[in-house]
Amino acid sequence: MHDWWLDERTTAGDEHLDPGYVDGYDARAGYDPRPDVDALVARGLGPGSRLLDLGAGTGTFAFAAAETGASVTAVDVSPAMVASMRDRAAREAAAITVVEAGFLSYAHVGPPVDFVFTRNALHQLPDVWKAVALVRVAATMRTGAILRLLDLVYDSTIDDLDTVVGNWMAGAVDDPAQGYTADDLATHVRTEHSTFTWLLEPVLERAGFEILERDVRKSVYATYTCRRH
Repeated sequence: MHDWWLDERTTAGDEHLDPGYVDGYDARAGYDPRPDVDALVARGLGPGSRLLDLGAGTGTFAFAAAETGASVTAVDVSPAMVASMRDRAAREAAAITVVEAGFLSYAHVGPPVDFVFTRNALHQLPDVWKAVALVRVAATMRTGAILRLLDLVYDSTIDDLDTVVGNWMAGAVDDPAQGYTADDLATHVRTEHSTFTWLLEPVLERAGFEILERDVRKSVYATYTCRRH
């Protein structure tokens, strides 16, 4: 890293660095990792596989993936998230390596990985740094390895953005304990760095990935399955 590189802790959102927020994170997120684990199992994830989970949060996906017998490294820039994962790994005797780092600071050790998973983390980086991050991700992977990327990405024209964001906010919950409110989503749009699909997809390809599958729900919730060239 250079001294002019982005410090990801400054863009991760203060709430993700707060131990108090971590306690209720999973309930708010309401994330079920099984469909993503199953999608990667269908592409060969299992005993002997090496998987890297970037922006792992509390490790919901990482722990589920480890149940397949894969060797899992879970990476997050938040000390609070890392502490939560390490506590759980110790309680459950889970074979997961937990690393405190981000897309731009993670230093991979060992053979190239077979799978990379990342969910709702890349949007914390401005577009220039998304590109740098994806090149660095590709460098951790063997040829033919699979990247599964989930994120908040606007699948719209510039002119349609008002409609897409308005519809997204209209589906928000009222109770912040049960999910994300319209105010939460508005804060995301103002302060985080979700981009357009038509900007992200060429960056994925330029970084060395072939997009195998693409799905965008409600013009916001994007899932990409990509192969490393």
